[in-house]
Amino acid sequence: MDARNCRSCGTLFNYISGPPICTKCKKKLEEKFTEVKEYLESHPRATISVVSEEMDVSVKQIKQWIREERLALSDATDEGISCESCGKPICSGRYCDKCKAKMHNELSGAIAKPAADPVKKKDHDGNRMRFLQ
Repeated sequence: MDARNCRSCGTLFNYISGPPICTKCKKKLEEKFTEVKEYLESHPRATISVVSEEMDVSVKQIKQWIREERLALSDATDEGISCESCGKPICSGRYCDKCKAKMHNELSGAIAKPAADPVKKKDHDGNRMRFLQ
Protein backbone atom coordinates (compact mmCIF):
# COMPACT_ATOMS: atom_id res chain seq x y z
CA MET A 1 0.00 0.00 0.00
CA ASP A 2 0.95 3.57 -0.57
CA ALA A 3 0.26 6.53 1.75
CA ARG A 4 -0.96 9.63 -0.12
CA ASN A 5 -2.69 12.89 0.57
CA CYS A 6 -6.31 13.16 -0.59
CA ARG A 7 -6.64 15.37 -3.65
CA SER A 8 -9.84 16.87 -2.22
CA CYS A 9 -9.28 17.41 1.48
CA GLY A 10 -5.54 16.82 1.94
CA THR A 11 -5.96 14.04 4.52
CA LEU A 12 -3.30 11.31 4.55
CA PHE A 13 -4.77 7.90 3.63
CA ASN A 14 -3.74 4.44 2.41
CA TYR A 15 -3.99 4.56 -1.36
CA ILE A 16 -4.88 1.30 -3.10
CA SER A 17 -6.10 2.20 -6.60
CA GLY A 18 -8.25 4.61 -8.58
CA PRO A 19 -8.40 8.36 -8.08
CA PRO A 20 -6.27 9.59 -5.17
CA ILE A 21 -9.09 10.58 -2.82
CA CYS A 22 -9.89 9.29 0.66
CA THR A 23 -12.94 7.15 1.48
CA LYS A 24 -14.82 10.10 3.04
CA CYS A 25 -14.40 12.19 -0.10
CA LYS A 26 -15.34 9.21 -2.31
CA LYS A 27 -18.55 8.83 -0.33
CA LYS A 28 -19.30 12.57 -0.66
CA LEU A 29 -18.60 12.38 -4.39
CA GLU A 30 -20.98 9.43 -4.81
CA GLU A 31 -23.68 11.30 -2.88
CA LYS A 32 -23.14 14.32 -5.14
CA PHE A 33 -23.38 12.04 -8.20
CA THR A 34 -26.72 10.71 -6.95
CA GLU A 35 -28.00 14.27 -6.48
CA VAL A 36 -26.87 15.26 -10.00
CA LYS A 37 -28.48 12.17 -11.49
CA GLU A 38 -31.79 12.92 -9.72
CA TYR A 39 -31.59 16.54 -10.89
CA LEU A 40 -31.06 15.39 -14.48
CA GLU A 41 -34.04 13.03 -14.26
CA SER A 42 -36.26 16.01 -13.43
CA HIS A 43 -34.45 18.39 -15.85
CA PRO A 44 -33.38 16.19 -18.79
CA ARG A 45 -32.52 19.05 -21.18
CA ALA A 46 -30.25 20.91 -18.73
CA THR A 47 -26.80 21.87 -20.02
CA ILE A 48 -23.55 21.02 -18.27
CA SER A 49 -23.02 24.60 -17.14
CA VAL A 50 -26.55 24.85 -15.68
CA VAL A 51 -26.15 21.56 -13.81
CA SER A 52 -22.77 22.72 -12.55
CA GLU A 53 -24.21 25.97 -11.16
CA GLU A 54 -27.40 24.45 -9.74
CA MET A 55 -25.77 21.43 -8.10
CA ASP A 56 -22.45 23.04 -7.06
CA VAL A 57 -20.35 20.51 -8.98
CA SER A 58 -17.44 21.36 -11.25
CA VAL A 59 -17.89 21.09 -15.01
CA LYS A 60 -14.76 18.93 -15.04
CA GLN A 61 -16.38 16.40 -12.66
CA ILE A 62 -19.59 16.26 -14.71
CA LYS A 63 -17.57 15.66 -17.88
CA GLN A 64 -15.66 12.90 -16.07
CA TRP A 65 -18.94 11.15 -15.20
CA ILE A 66 -20.02 11.46 -18.84
CA ARG A 67 -16.71 9.99 -20.06
CA GLU A 68 -17.15 7.11 -17.58
CA GLU A 69 -20.64 6.59 -19.12
CA ARG A 70 -22.32 7.12 -15.77
CA LEU A 71 -24.19 10.11 -17.24
CA ALA A 72 -25.19 10.85 -20.82
CA LEU A 73 -26.00 14.09 -22.60
CA SER A 74 -29.38 14.30 -24.32
CA ASP A 75 -27.78 15.93 -27.40
CA ALA A 76 -24.20 15.94 -28.65
CA THR A 77 -23.15 19.59 -28.63
CA ASP A 78 -19.90 21.53 -28.77
CA GLU A 79 -20.35 22.49 -25.09
CA GLY A 80 -20.32 18.81 -24.10
CA ILE A 81 -17.59 16.28 -24.73
CA SER A 82 -15.93 15.24 -27.96
CA CYS A 83 -14.52 12.02 -29.38
CA GLU A 84 -10.90 11.56 -28.30
CA SER A 85 -10.02 10.29 -31.77
CA CYS A 86 -11.77 12.54 -34.31
CA GLY A 87 -13.11 15.41 -32.15
CA LYS A 88 -16.77 14.94 -33.12
CA PRO A 89 -19.26 15.90 -30.34
CA ILE A 90 -20.62 12.83 -28.51
CA CYS A 91 -23.21 12.15 -25.80
CA SER A 92 -21.30 9.71 -23.62
CA GLY A 93 -18.05 7.73 -23.41
CA ARG A 94 -14.70 8.48 -24.97
CA TYR A 95 -15.23 7.72 -28.67
CA CYS A 96 -17.95 8.19 -31.28
CA ASP A 97 -19.63 5.12 -32.80
CA LYS A 98 -17.63 5.44 -36.04
CA CYS A 99 -14.27 5.50 -34.22
CA LYS A 100 -15.34 2.63 -31.94
CA ALA A 101 -16.16 0.51 -34.99
CA LYS A 102 -12.88 1.47 -36.67
CA MET A 103 -10.86 0.51 -33.57
CA HIS A 104 -12.80 -2.74 -33.23
CA ASN A 105 -12.02 -3.68 -36.84
CA GLU A 106 -8.35 -2.77 -36.47
CA LEU A 107 -7.98 -4.77 -33.27
CA SER A 108 -9.88 -7.73 -34.71
CA GLY A 109 -7.59 -7.76 -37.72
CA ALA A 110 -4.48 -7.60 -35.53
CA ILE A 111 -5.26 -10.92 -33.88
CA ALA A 112 -4.20 -13.81 -36.08
CA LYS A 113 -6.93 -16.34 -36.52
CA PRO A 114 -5.81 -19.98 -36.39
CA ALA A 115 -5.57 -21.65 -39.77
CA ALA A 116 -7.71 -24.68 -40.50
CA ASP A 117 -6.00 -28.01 -39.88
CA PRO A 118 -4.88 -29.33 -43.29
CA VAL A 119 -5.10 -32.98 -42.16
CA LYS A 120 -8.61 -34.28 -42.57
CA LYS A 121 -9.88 -36.26 -39.66
CA LYS A 122 -11.63 -39.55 -40.17
CA ASP A 123 -15.25 -39.88 -39.27
CA HIS A 124 -15.89 -41.08 -35.77
CA ASP A 125 -16.38 -44.83 -35.84
CA GLY A 126 -18.17 -45.64 -32.62
CA ASN A 127 -17.05 -46.06 -29.06
CA ARG A 128 -14.07 -48.37 -29.66
CA MET A 129 -11.09 -48.16 -27.37
CA ARG A 130 -7.82 -46.97 -28.89
CA PHE A 131 -4.29 -47.74 -27.74
CA LEU A 132 -1.42 -45.36 -28.33
CA GLN A 133 2.06 -46.79 -28.92
